Amino acid sequence: MERKIKSCEFNLDTNCVEVEFSDGTMLVINCEAVEDVYDIGVFERSELDWLIYNNPLEYAYHVLNGSVRDYLKGNHEHQLMD
Repeated sequence: MERKIKSCEFNLDTNCVEVEFSDGTMLVINCEAVEDVYDIGVFERSELDWLIYNNPLEYAYHVLNGSVRDYLKGNHEHQLMD
């Protein structure tokens, strides 16, 4: 059974992206821990910061799929999800 995301937002107070699934399950992604794991530089940090503030759902997707490094390497334009 596939869980659907009910909400996803960045919590500035905790520096975490909080994902709530339709079954009530909550997932909290510690953004600082993600940065530590990938040992990112200043430019990469600004790319992730943009994503965290403007599209936390896409950020969560890349963290959960292990594609953060691929996202940072790609030439991409940000597109906000409605």
